[in-house]
Amino acid sequence: MTMISAVSESEPSCLNTLPGGGITPRAFRALAELVYGYCGIVLGPEKHTLMANRLRKRIAALGLGSYDEYAERLGADDDGAELDVFIDLMTTNHTGFFREEEHFRVLGAQVLPELARERLPPGSVLRMWSAACASGEEPYSMAMVAAQAQRRDLIPGWEILGSDISQTMLAVAERGIYARDRLAPVPPELVSSCFLQGVRSQEGFVRLDPDIRRQVRFERINLLDDDYRLGGPQHVIFCRNVMIYFDEATRAGVLWRLREQLHPGGYLFVGVSESLGNLCGGLEPVSHGVYRRI
Repeated sequence: MTMISAVSESEPSCLNTLPGGGITPRAFRALAELVYGYCGIVLGPEKHTLMANRLRKRIAALGLGSYDEYAERLGADDDGAELDVFIDLMTTNHTGFFREEEHFRVLGAQVLPELARERLPPGSVLRMWSAACASGEEPYSMAMVAAQAQRRDLIPGWEILGSDISQTMLAVAERGIYARDRLAPVPPELVSSCFLQGVRSQEGFVRLDPDIRRQVRFERINLLDDDYRLGGPQHVIFCRNVMIYFDEATRAGVLWRLREQLHPGGYLFVGVSESLGNLCGGLEPVSHGVYRRI
């Protein structure tokens, strides 16, 4: 997923010191409100240093003298180009292949066969969406599970959409090329059947097999949008470890829209540590982080 990172709190604050000094409370509030308004992520005062460190080089590159000037620049950003850069700078990639691997076991052993058997009209395909997919490891993990289930004649055709708010992360996902050491969580049989090994200048890297890659497409989607433009209901949605960064009102709105995108009987996967609490109307819990639309 793409989210605000706590790791960068430790980044040095002395890099590329701006003439205008540190970020002022006024600039922090203005910029935090932009993040919240655009993608729903709440930045509390503890993110003050993170914001300063993330934006310092960009502000200097634009020839601006302070964070306040940058906030003003964003406020006058008519075409949204600089806002996109800002959001990319304020988010970072936290993902991996088969992260929270129990979800992928449930997907392959239970969810996909059940959907194919009970919910899928003849001639149609299973449609799955990985929301907030960051650099693509999650939708590709879903694709490997689906491909394996199809080889075993457990499911018919399938297709996957991966989406994120970050254009930078989506560009990485679309390439489908990763350092080989990122495959440690991938079962060995899937490494051999789903990846091509790099040679010569590409040694140490892998690429998703084209047969799998072509069944996964990527689009930029903001979860705060009213219309996700998915082209139809989904049988499975993964939206994991995202909503913990929203306040309750934002979380409720996103959950309602996600539920509306599911076929009746379809499944929503959230992070194993995420609790929907009293916001799960219309969804029944199946296992840790797995809900079915009623």
